[in-house]
Amino acid sequence: MMAVLLFVSFIVLIFLGVPIAFSLGLSSLLYVFLMEIPMNVMVQKMFEGINSFVLLCIPGFVLAGNLMNAGGITPRIIDFAKKIIGHIRGGLGLANVGSSMGFAGISGTALADTASIGAVMIPAMKKEGYSGPFAVAVTSSSSTVGPIIPPSLPMIIVGTLATVSIGDLFLAGAVPGVLLGISLMIVTYAISVKKGYPKGEREKLSVIVKAFPGAFWALMMTVVILVGILSGIFTPTEAAIVAVVYALIVGLFIYRELKIKDVPKIMIDSMITTAGILILVGFANLYGWILVSEQIPQLVADGILSISPNAIIVILLLNLLLLFIGTFMETIAALVILFPVLLPVATEIGMDPVQFGVMMVLNLMIGLSTPPVGVCLFVASNIGKVSLVRSSIALIPFLAVSLVVLLLVSFIPEITLFLPNLLDS
Repeated sequence: MMAVLLFVSFIVLIFLGVPIAFSLGLSSLLYVFLMEIPMNVMVQKMFEGINSFVLLCIPGFVLAGNLMNAGGITPRIIDFAKKIIGHIRGGLGLANVGSSMGFAGISGTALADTASIGAVMIPAMKKEGYSGPFAVAVTSSSSTVGPIIPPSLPMIIVGTLATVSIGDLFLAGAVPGVLLGISLMIVTYAISVKKGYPKGEREKLSVIVKAFPGAFWALMMTVVILVGILSGIFTPTEAAIVAVVYALIVGLFIYRELKIKDVPKIMIDSMITTAGILILVGFANLYGWILVSEQIPQLVADGILSISPNAIIVILLLNLLLLFIGTFMETIAALVILFPVLLPVATEIGMDPVQFGVMMVLNLMIGLSTPPVGVCLFVASNIGKVSLVRSSIALIPFLAVSLVVLLLVSFIPEITLFLPNLLDS
């Protein structure tokens, strides 16, 4: 009965427009009050959720991304992508996807990708003759690539929850991320050819070479982070600090668009973002503890496995559940609450925790662009001044190919485990 009340109060608060973190906190507070649990237990469980050395890397990566953005990274990545593939039919749309793949190593979050790249690319695509819904669909769907290609904040959360190597998770996301990006490019090109969208002039090699240094330093951040973590030179938390120093050097001395006077405001903005993430993690951990107390994980595991012990059926059910959850729940909250609940189900059918982590993150990312509540689709629609209905219709082919990639990741372990196993061998 109390578990039902917990779920109902949470869902009601969400639909009333209460932010996800406070929906978790208030529903948990109601449970604690009615069950007469000491309030200090609530505080302890929240603290346990954020009392992790690995989570210290979150403020570092957030700050590094903000520093790089303020230093002019976004227009340089977009410009470089346009010069390489802008001459192909639908080149501006392809550059949009390519920019998201390049931007992934800087932000690590889908919403940041949508807002930053969408603000530039959606108006540009509309001006060049692309339809507004198509521009919105390309932008919102490609933003899901960001948290798959390393570095990735959701992967850091998964590594903390599953106590598996964050380096392995970063590597595991690389192939699915690239595969997803290429698949979205194929759909973009096919639609562009069908509808006769424009193509730009082919740039001379000298022009491309001249544009390369601008994007090079941004893209190198991913390389520095991955090489450092995988070689054991520094931990993920130390990598975040290295990323901040790297971003400062690039922004101040190489791009020279970052000003010293801008740094305090960037730090304050990063602190606010980080605080929001950690409050969410704390409340989600409390909510997750209540679920465990009510034996919900075991009930969910038994319920799914009772439908069918067949691994294929179980994986399909897990994907359907996660896609649904991803349409209305914030990614980090969903991971903290559901990953410990669903991991035993995945391991019961023989799925590797690293593969399941990537599969879960990919599901939740697709949910961010899935109507009716997908936040990335909502933001992109606002930027493009396009109705959510028209954007949703244009999104269908992109969503379809994303689901194909999801199924490949779900049923072919080598796609996610090839690189981690290669490194370990």
